[in-house]
Amino acid sequence: MTKPAVLILLGPPGAGKGTQARMLQEKFGLVQLSTGDLLRAAVAAGTEAGQAAKAAMDAGGLVSDEIVLAILKDRMAEPDTQSGVILDGFPRTAGQAAALDELLEAQGMGIGAAISLEVDDAAMVERVSGRYTCAKCGEGYHDSFKQPAVAGVCDKCGATEFKRRADDNAETVSARLKSYHAETAPLIEYYEGKGVLERVDAMGEIGRIADDLAAIVGKVAA
Repeated sequence: MTKPAVLILLGPPGAGKGTQARMLQEKFGLVQLSTGDLLRAAVAAGTEAGQAAKAAMDAGGLVSDEIVLAILKDRMAEPDTQSGVILDGFPRTAGQAAALDELLEAQGMGIGAAISLEVDDAAMVERVSGRYTCAKCGEGYHDSFKQPAVAGVCDKCGATEFKRRADDNAETVSARLKSYHAETAPLIEYYEGKGVLERVDAMGEIGRIADDLAAIVGKVAA
C-alpha cells in the first residue's frame, strides 16, 4: 500500500493557511489535520490519548507533545488519510518536529514537504487588522480590500450588523507575528536542513498562491 503524503503548512495567522488547506483538500483529496480539532475530537471520543489530554486540560496544564503525537498517530491510522494529510498547527518547535519524524519513521513514512507561506509583516498587519464579518451570515469584509457594495449592508444577506474579532487589531497582530517568527525560525532551519522546505509568496492573489502550492503538492502527493 502506498503511504500517504505528509505535508506541513507553515505560516502566521492571516497568511491564508486555512483557505489554502481547504483548496488542497478539494484538489488532491488530502485531509487537513489541525491539532486543536484533533484534541477536541479525541476528548469527545474518549480515546486513551483523549482521556489523557482531557486530564491535562482539566488540571489547567498544557497537553504534552507525547499526547498530541499519540492522537495524531491514531488519526492517521484512519482510512480517509490514505490520500495524504496536511498538518496545521503541529509541529511548532524543532523538538516537536524531531518527535514527529520519529513517529513517521516508525510507520515507514516521512515529510513530503514543509511549505512556508512567506508574508510581509507590515502588509499582514493591515490585512488582518482590517478584517470584519457580517454578524448574521459570516460573510467576510475588509476596510481596504472588500467593502460592502452598499455601506453598512451585507452583500450576501442584507443584514446591517458587523463584527470584528477582538484580537484583530494592529498591536495584537504585530505581537502574534513577532511570536510566530521567533517560534518558527528554528522549524524553517530544521526542514531546510532536511531538504524538504518549500517557500511560497503568500502576499499575492489567492488563486496564484493556490497554483504555487498545487505544483509543490502535486510532486509529493502523486
